[in-house]
Amino acid sequence: MIIKDDGIRLCAELDMPKSGAARCPLVIVIHGFTGYKEERHIVAVSRALNEVGCATLRVDMYGHGHSDGAFEDHTLYKWLTGALAVIDYARTLDFVTDLYLCGHSQGGMTVMLAGAMKHEFIRGLIPLSPAWMIPEEARKGTLLGTDFDPDRVPEMLPAFGPRGLKGNYVRVARMIHVEEAIDRYTGPVLIVHGDGDETVPVEYGIRAAERYRDCKLVIIPGDTHCYDRHLDQVTEVVKEWMQPRV
Repeated sequence: MIIKDDGIRLCAELDMPKSGAARCPLVIVIHGFTGYKEERHIVAVSRALNEVGCATLRVDMYGHGHSDGAFEDHTLYKWLTGALAVIDYARTLDFVTDLYLCGHSQGGMTVMLAGAMKHEFIRGLIPLSPAWMIPEEARKGTLLGTDFDPDRVPEMLPAFGPRGLKGNYVRVARMIHVEEAIDRYTGPVLIVHGDGDETVPVEYGIRAAERYRDCKLVIIPGDTHCYDRHLDQVTEVVKEWMQPRV
Protein backbone atom coordinates (compact mmCIF):
# COMPACT_ATOMS: atom_id res chain seq x y z
CA MET A 1 0.00 0.00 0.00
CA ILE A 2 0.98 3.66 -0.28
CA ILE A 3 0.87 6.09 2.67
CA LYS A 4 1.33 9.76 1.80
CA ASP A 5 3.33 12.25 3.83
CA ASP A 6 2.69 15.70 2.34
CA GLY A 7 2.84 14.30 -1.19
CA ILE A 8 5.72 11.88 -0.50
CA ARG A 9 4.62 8.31 -1.15
CA LEU A 10 5.80 5.80 1.46
CA CYS A 11 5.54 2.16 0.40
CA ALA A 12 4.20 -0.13 3.12
CA GLU A 13 3.10 -3.73 3.56
CA LEU A 14 0.42 -4.85 6.00
CA ASP A 15 0.57 -8.38 7.40
CA MET A 16 -2.29 -9.68 9.50
CA PRO A 17 -1.95 -12.07 12.46
CA LYS A 18 -1.81 -15.80 11.82
CA SER A 19 -4.82 -16.31 14.09
CA GLY A 20 -7.09 -14.43 11.71
CA ALA A 21 -8.36 -12.20 14.54
CA ALA A 22 -10.81 -9.51 13.44
CA ARG A 23 -9.32 -6.97 15.86
CA CYS A 24 -5.76 -6.91 17.15
CA PRO A 25 -2.77 -4.73 18.03
CA LEU A 26 -0.74 -3.26 15.16
CA VAL A 27 3.05 -2.91 15.25
CA ILE A 28 4.64 -0.42 12.84
CA VAL A 29 8.05 -1.81 11.82
CA ILE A 30 10.76 0.54 10.49
CA HIS A 31 14.08 -0.50 8.92
CA GLY A 32 17.44 1.24 9.39
CA PHE A 33 19.88 3.47 7.50
CA THR A 34 20.31 2.09 3.91
CA GLY A 35 17.74 -0.61 4.73
CA TYR A 36 14.27 -1.51 3.43
CA LYS A 37 11.15 -3.32 4.57
CA GLU A 38 12.06 -6.70 3.01
CA GLU A 39 15.35 -7.17 4.88
CA ARG A 40 15.76 -10.56 6.53
CA HIS A 41 15.69 -9.33 10.12
CA ILE A 42 12.80 -6.92 9.48
CA VAL A 43 10.63 -9.63 7.92
CA ALA A 44 11.57 -12.16 10.62
CA VAL A 45 10.54 -9.85 13.47
CA SER A 46 7.34 -8.96 11.63
CA ARG A 47 6.46 -12.64 11.13
CA ALA A 48 7.15 -13.34 14.82
CA LEU A 49 4.71 -10.60 15.79
CA ASN A 50 2.12 -12.04 13.40
CA GLU A 51 2.51 -15.41 15.11
CA VAL A 52 1.54 -14.03 18.52
CA GLY A 53 -1.55 -12.22 17.25
CA CYS A 54 -0.34 -8.80 16.06
CA ALA A 55 -0.72 -7.18 12.68
CA THR A 56 2.41 -5.49 11.35
CA LEU A 57 2.90 -2.57 9.01
CA ARG A 58 6.40 -2.60 7.47
CA VAL A 59 7.34 0.73 5.89
CA ASP A 60 10.03 1.88 3.45
CA MET A 61 11.09 5.28 4.75
CA TYR A 62 11.96 8.39 2.70
CA GLY A 63 14.75 7.68 0.21
CA HIS A 64 14.78 3.93 0.91
CA GLY A 65 13.25 0.85 -0.70
CA HIS A 66 10.35 1.68 -3.00
CA SER A 67 9.36 4.94 -1.31
CA ASP A 68 9.74 8.40 -2.81
CA GLY A 69 12.78 10.58 -2.29
CA ALA A 70 16.47 10.10 -2.98
CA PHE A 71 18.71 8.50 -0.36
CA GLU A 72 21.17 11.40 -0.50
CA ASP A 73 18.36 13.84 0.38
CA HIS A 74 17.03 12.01 3.40
CA THR A 75 17.28 13.46 6.91
CA LEU A 76 16.02 12.45 10.32
CA TYR A 77 13.36 15.16 10.11
CA LYS A 78 12.01 13.61 6.90
CA TRP A 79 11.96 10.20 8.55
CA LEU A 80 10.17 11.60 11.58
CA THR A 81 7.44 13.34 9.61
CA GLY A 82 7.03 10.10 7.66
CA ALA A 83 6.74 8.08 10.86
CA LEU A 84 4.11 10.48 12.22
CA ALA A 85 2.14 10.16 8.97
CA VAL A 86 2.25 6.36 9.24
CA ILE A 87 1.05 6.52 12.86
CA ASP A 88 -1.81 8.81 11.86
CA TYR A 89 -2.77 6.40 9.06
CA ALA A 90 -2.64 3.39 11.41
CA ARG A 91 -4.97 5.14 13.83
CA THR A 92 -7.67 5.22 11.12
CA LEU A 93 -7.72 1.42 10.74
CA ASP A 94 -10.86 -0.03 12.31
CA PHE A 95 -9.30 -3.35 13.33
CA VAL A 96 -6.50 -1.84 15.42
CA THR A 97 -6.87 -2.12 19.20
CA ASP A 98 -3.44 -0.78 20.24
CA LEU A 99 -0.44 0.69 18.45
CA TYR A 100 3.21 -0.28 18.99
CA LEU A 101 6.39 0.90 17.27
CA CYS A 102 9.35 -1.30 16.35
CA GLY A 103 12.47 -0.13 14.53
CA HIS A 104 16.00 -1.28 13.76
CA SER A 105 19.11 0.93 14.00
CA GLN A 106 18.17 4.37 12.61
CA GLY A 107 14.61 3.04 12.61
CA GLY A 108 15.09 2.24 16.30
CA MET A 109 16.03 5.84 16.97
CA THR A 110 13.07 6.96 14.85
CA VAL A 111 10.58 5.01 16.97
CA MET A 112 12.20 6.37 20.14
CA LEU A 113 11.59 9.91 18.88
CA ALA A 114 8.17 9.31 17.31
CA GLY A 115 7.01 7.35 20.36
CA ALA A 116 7.70 10.37 22.54
CA MET A 117 5.97 12.73 20.10
CA LYS A 118 2.85 10.53 19.94
CA HIS A 119 3.17 9.01 23.40
CA GLU A 120 -0.54 9.13 24.15
CA PHE A 121 -1.28 6.78 21.23
CA ILE A 122 1.68 4.37 21.46
CA ARG A 123 1.37 1.47 23.90
CA GLY A 124 4.98 0.28 23.65
CA LEU A 125 8.31 0.55 21.83
CA ILE A 126 10.69 -2.10 20.48
CA PRO A 127 13.98 -0.43 19.47
CA LEU A 128 16.32 -3.04 17.96
CA SER A 129 20.03 -2.07 18.05
CA PRO A 130 18.90 1.58 18.21
CA ALA A 131 21.38 4.00 16.64
CA TRP A 132 20.47 6.84 18.94
CA MET A 133 24.11 7.92 19.11
CA ILE A 134 23.86 9.47 15.61
CA PRO A 135 22.97 13.00 16.81
CA GLU A 136 25.53 12.86 19.62
CA GLU A 137 28.30 11.79 17.23
CA ALA A 138 27.22 14.29 14.56
CA ARG A 139 27.78 17.10 17.06
CA LYS A 140 31.34 15.79 17.53
CA GLY A 141 32.06 15.50 13.80
CA THR A 142 31.54 11.84 12.94
CA LEU A 143 28.83 9.77 11.28
CA LEU A 144 28.97 5.98 11.32
CA GLY A 145 32.75 5.95 11.05
CA THR A 146 33.13 8.91 8.67
CA ASP A 147 34.76 11.99 10.20
CA PHE A 148 34.19 15.62 9.19
CA ASP A 149 34.77 19.12 10.51
CA PRO A 150 31.72 19.82 12.72
CA ASP A 151 32.16 23.56 12.16
CA ARG A 152 32.34 23.20 8.36
CA VAL A 153 29.92 20.45 7.41
CA PRO A 154 30.65 19.30 3.84
CA GLU A 155 27.98 19.58 1.15
CA MET A 156 28.28 15.84 0.52
CA LEU A 157 29.48 12.89 2.57
CA PRO A 158 30.74 10.55 -0.18
CA ALA A 159 31.09 7.43 1.95
CA PHE A 160 27.35 6.71 1.97
CA GLY A 161 25.38 5.28 -0.95
CA PRO A 162 26.21 5.43 -4.66
CA ARG A 163 25.80 9.22 -4.78
CA GLY A 164 26.78 10.02 -1.22
CA LEU A 165 24.72 11.74 1.47
CA LYS A 166 24.10 15.47 1.67
CA GLY A 167 25.51 17.40 4.58
CA ASN A 168 21.99 18.44 5.52
CA TYR A 169 21.63 15.00 7.13
CA VAL A 170 24.33 15.96 9.63
CA ARG A 171 22.98 19.48 10.13
CA VAL A 172 19.60 18.05 11.06
CA ALA A 173 20.99 15.26 13.22
CA ARG A 174 22.99 17.71 15.33
CA MET A 175 19.76 19.46 16.40
CA ILE A 176 18.14 16.29 17.78
CA HIS A 177 18.46 15.24 21.44
CA VAL A 178 17.18 11.70 21.87
CA GLU A 179 17.60 11.86 25.65
CA GLU A 180 14.63 14.21 25.84
CA ALA A 181 12.48 11.70 23.95
CA ILE A 182 13.57 8.87 26.24
CA ASP A 183 12.63 10.92 29.30
CA ARG A 184 9.25 11.81 27.84
CA TYR A 185 8.10 8.26 27.07
CA THR A 186 6.73 6.36 30.08
CA GLY A 187 5.28 3.25 28.42
CA PRO A 188 6.92 -0.19 28.29
CA VAL A 189 10.02 -0.60 26.12
CA LEU A 190 11.94 -3.64 24.88
CA ILE A 191 15.50 -3.10 23.63
CA VAL A 192 17.34 -5.96 21.91
CA HIS A 193 21.04 -5.56 21.13
CA GLY A 194 23.86 -7.88 20.07
CA ASP A 195 27.07 -7.48 22.06
CA GLY A 196 29.09 -8.05 18.87
CA ASP A 197 27.49 -5.02 17.16
CA GLU A 198 30.28 -3.02 15.52
CA THR A 199 27.94 -0.42 13.99
CA VAL A 200 26.12 0.59 17.18
CA PRO A 201 28.07 -0.53 20.25
CA VAL A 202 25.95 -2.36 22.81
CA GLU A 203 26.72 0.35 25.38
CA TYR A 204 24.11 2.53 23.66
CA GLY A 205 21.45 -0.10 24.20
CA ILE A 206 22.50 -0.33 27.85
CA ARG A 207 22.45 3.46 28.31
CA ALA A 208 19.00 3.79 26.77
CA ALA A 209 17.61 0.96 28.89
CA GLU A 210 18.95 2.56 32.06
CA ARG A 211 17.34 5.86 31.17
CA TYR A 212 13.85 4.60 30.22
CA ARG A 213 11.41 4.31 33.12
CA ASP A 214 10.01 0.90 32.12
CA CYS A 215 12.47 -0.99 29.95
CA LYS A 216 13.56 -4.57 29.43
CA LEU A 217 17.00 -4.97 27.83
CA VAL A 218 18.00 -8.26 26.21
CA ILE A 219 21.59 -8.61 25.03
CA ILE A 220 22.22 -11.32 22.44
CA PRO A 221 25.72 -12.75 23.07
CA GLY A 222 28.02 -12.64 20.04
CA ASP A 223 25.45 -11.23 17.66
CA THR A 224 25.88 -8.49 15.08
CA HIS A 225 24.05 -5.29 14.21
CA CYS A 226 21.57 -7.10 11.92
CA TYR A 227 21.46 -10.31 14.00
CA ASP A 228 23.30 -12.43 11.43
CA ARG A 229 24.07 -15.17 13.96
CA HIS A 230 21.13 -15.48 16.34
CA LEU A 231 18.07 -13.97 14.68
CA ASP A 232 15.98 -16.81 16.12
CA GLN A 233 16.82 -15.59 19.63
CA VAL A 234 15.75 -12.07 18.71
CA THR A 235 12.37 -13.20 17.38
CA GLU A 236 11.75 -15.34 20.49
CA VAL A 237 12.51 -12.37 22.76
CA VAL A 238 10.12 -10.16 20.81
CA LYS A 239 7.37 -12.81 20.93
CA GLU A 240 7.78 -13.37 24.68
CA TRP A 241 7.59 -9.63 25.39
CA MET A 242 4.59 -8.99 23.16
CA GLN A 243 2.49 -12.09 23.85
CA PRO A 244 1.06 -10.96 27.23
CA ARG A 245 0.05 -7.64 25.62
CA VAL A 246 -2.06 -9.15 22.83
